[in-house]
Amino acid sequence: MADYYPYRIATRRGDLTLIWRPGEDDAPDELVVDDLGRLLAFHDLKTLRKYCDRNDWELIWEGEATLDLAAIRRWVEHPDLGSVPAGLLLDAWNFFEDLSHSLKTGPPLFSEGSIHDSAYEKIFGGDALEPTAGAGAWTDEETAAVRELLRAGLDLWEQAVRGSGTG
Repeated sequence: MADYYPYRIATRRGDLTLIWRPGEDDAPDELVVDDLGRLLAFHDLKTLRKYCDRNDWELIWEGEATLDLAAIRRWVEHPDLGSVPAGLLLDAWNFFEDLSHSLKTGPPLFSEGSIHDSAYEKIFGGDALEPTAGAGAWTDEETAAVRELLRAGLDLWEQAVRGSGTG
């Protein structure tokens, strides 16, 4: 039986909770969608629990994750207002990839290239945004590529939420 985890998304319009599932074997991680391929998003936990009960899914509540997309949007749109933690950027990047794999309609996030691979590797060090990180710091090109990817992810998120099967 697959594991199901609540995944809360904080946005400027309020929080939504999604259902995340780790991929089995070589399958990618995914967010649960309805029969029409629309993202399932819940405004409250009572509705989420009822939905899971109807489908005989047991939610695993330990370590419930929350992703602050409002902070990501601020960094993408207004980089001069300050930085964000590397962990938040990594979480957003992974979330957008999972979202892209999960949706049955629309284009994929976009093809990532070597510049993205390099930026992704550096983010694990936690100092990718710090100029004092030396070789571990993102170059201007890597920073721009990550902003572009996250901007595309935010656009994908907005499309998914507009067409979601919300509860």
